[in-house]
Amino acid sequence: MSDEKRFLPAQEFKMPKMGESITEGTIINWMINEGDSFEEGDILLEVATDKVDNEVPAPASGKMLEHKFKAKDIVPVGEVIAILELSDEKGVSTSSKKTTEKNIVKDSSEKTKGQKQVSKPASFKVNENVFISPLVDAVARKNHISYEELARISGTGKDGRLRKSDVSNYLENGRPFQFVQNSREDGNPTFQIPDLKFDKGKGKIVEMDRMRQMIADHMVFSASTAPHVTAYVEADLTEMVNWRNKNKVAFQKKHNEKLTFTPLFIECVAKAITDFPMINSTLDGTNIIVKEEINIGMATALPSGNLIVPVVKNADKKDLKELAKTTNELVGKSRDNKLKGDDTKGSTFTISNVGTFGSLMGTPIINQPEAAILATGIIKKRAEVMEREEGDTIEIRQMMYLSLSFDHRIVDGYLAGSFLRRIANYMEKFDVERTF
Repeated sequence: MSDEKRFLPAQEFKMPKMGESITEGTIINWMINEGDSFEEGDILLEVATDKVDNEVPAPASGKMLEHKFKAKDIVPVGEVIAILELSDEKGVSTSSKKTTEKNIVKDSSEKTKGQKQVSKPASFKVNENVFISPLVDAVARKNHISYEELARISGTGKDGRLRKSDVSNYLENGRPFQFVQNSREDGNPTFQIPDLKFDKGKGKIVEMDRMRQMIADHMVFSASTAPHVTAYVEADLTEMVNWRNKNKVAFQKKHNEKLTFTPLFIECVAKAITDFPMINSTLDGTNIIVKEEINIGMATALPSGNLIVPVVKNADKKDLKELAKTTNELVGKSRDNKLKGDDTKGSTFTISNVGTFGSLMGTPIINQPEAAILATGIIKKRAEVMEREEGDTIEIRQMMYLSLSFDHRIVDGYLAGSFLRRIANYMEKFDVERTF
């Protein structure tokens, strides 16, 4: 018997339905060019919807004969997007997908049938290297969001692409970048970075990717908008460290979740926010909005070196098992680039664990439009003077620095210091008898 693959008659490949409410998708990129072969499971193309970016796999091995649409075209669900020649190794049915050779070769005018051409408003000085889906474009125009404003919103799609949910979240948070200076008519920003004269020496030029540019813009915006002040305390985590070391194996065995320090820190922070709710606020003009939900953002480093902030929703209502599960899941999805729009939405306070990289402490920049951000340093053994009944003693303790950057427009030193000290107290007075 011959091992040569047998191919079915050419078949129409239609835009798949990627959700109950999804009626159309935007082609981001074709991964298989016309004339190229592919194997079953290979990604044929990437499609963006208002929910999430999707990779569309090949149903069987075969060859790409023709693309019916190009990148950035909006295509209704069920519309033919390609003509494929598929292997019959898997017994693929041809009942409703057979296409004659006559139908394959169509006039170029047929190729554009059903396409929705996208035009961006002139006020959007769009860099052609940045993909903005027609759906995001439409939402931006409806809400009078300039491109300069749009470009500062953190995208949760692949390679930092903006989703509709990102823009919706931005609008719900009061449009913190609304008053950023717009571009001039020539497309250049009104505020120019000084052209510094210096010897660049030998080296290579690394162009910022879109995510890095957004992070840079967000940091500059935050630093120039909120008067930052940072307060510091140190906390004795000996009891917490000893309890975790003693119970982490049993915890993982019982709940199938690793027990890191992150859920323990979030637990203490959520309690302290409950005690000092003004920390959980944002500034809206001359009004201070105190948030009811306590949603803790976790600044998470990506393999690319960029940063993203997934959010633990309603952290104050979760027990340790739920916090561990949520944090592990979010960190894993961050590093695998599988976060959904809702995963980065709605944070009211952020924690940055700079100790992960060996730093003693940090002076973090506030994640706008929040009022404060906490940095946790590395936990180190140090000789500390301890007051005992028998007198002062020198003991080896597990110590950590905590630093809180806060927006002085909303938070004063007394509130910031009291809140920070309360976090440290919760960490130091850890219940070593607790069960899980």
